[in-house]
Amino acid sequence: MTQTHNTVHLEAVTEPQHFGQRLDQVLADLFPEYSRSKLKSWILDGNVTINGEVNSTPRHKMLMEETVEVNAVMEVQTTSEPQHIELDIVYEDDHILVLNKPADMVVHPGAGNSDGTLLNALLAHVPNIDKVPRAGIVHRLDKDTTGLMVVAKTVPAQTHLVAQLQERTMSREYEALALGTMVGGGEVDAPIGRHATKRTLMAVRETGKPAVTHFRVKEKFRAHTYIRLKLETGRTHQIRVHMTHIKHPLAGDPVYGGRPRLPKGASDEFVNILRAFKRQALHAVQLSLFHPETEEWMTWTAPLPQDMVQLLEVVRADTRENGFDDD
Repeated sequence: MTQTHNTVHLEAVTEPQHFGQRLDQVLADLFPEYSRSKLKSWILDGNVTINGEVNSTPRHKMLMEETVEVNAVMEVQTTSEPQHIELDIVYEDDHILVLNKPADMVVHPGAGNSDGTLLNALLAHVPNIDKVPRAGIVHRLDKDTTGLMVVAKTVPAQTHLVAQLQERTMSREYEALALGTMVGGGEVDAPIGRHATKRTLMAVRETGKPAVTHFRVKEKFRAHTYIRLKLETGRTHQIRVHMTHIKHPLAGDPVYGGRPRLPKGASDEFVNILRAFKRQALHAVQLSLFHPETEEWMTWTAPLPQDMVQLLEVVRADTRENGFDDD
């Protein structure tokens, strides 16, 4: 068993809807990635300030436009063990590692996924990466999203990469197949927060954190659209939630996509492949960042995985066979 300590610094300003609510309730709304019990313990331990003054009363009633800060050290117990799992490494040096994550690989161990994760693989592949918080993982992809991720091999590299994410200088681009025929590209600017009733899901909410996704159309089909997306922010499930929000969920998405939409006259092959595609058709195709040691701007690309290539071929064939004109 190993033990790590993660420094947590959170800051936000309360909004009109928080007026009169309890401090612990407001923190749960502002920082949904942390459990209510953890947030309450930080309040009781004196790790929360309101306008610079420590407040250790969970029931304290909040006002508007108050600056809330959390400064705490989170002790993490983990039983994660190194596992020799083959990784598709695109680039590696003494400071960073860039990999092409396959579908069905969980990034961090969790409920139901105690091993076989990217973290387990990194512990085996990189000596001493257990000294880096979260084994150097600075951003994640959902279990069934494929594509490029960067991992820090040292604490200074991790600090540098996290700063790039916060300052939005790291560029992450994706390709996806969305349901429905989209007229053109655009931008989705809609805040994302924890779903009001389904706490494992995310949703567009007025009280959520700012989230911006840019997209452009690469190819139109009669019932789908092949798109390229670029993240301006990096909220949990952001692309999947935003595309569902504008009524174009991703093909295959088992959580946000609903039932497959089958166009009239579709061939048996088309129907079978679409129904068999059980993951969101989403791939992190390009990653660009400043190298944490040399400051060089670097870019990597990863080709579409074979299942998405096959899906696109079948959708194209269906479009040709049914005389669809995308002009």
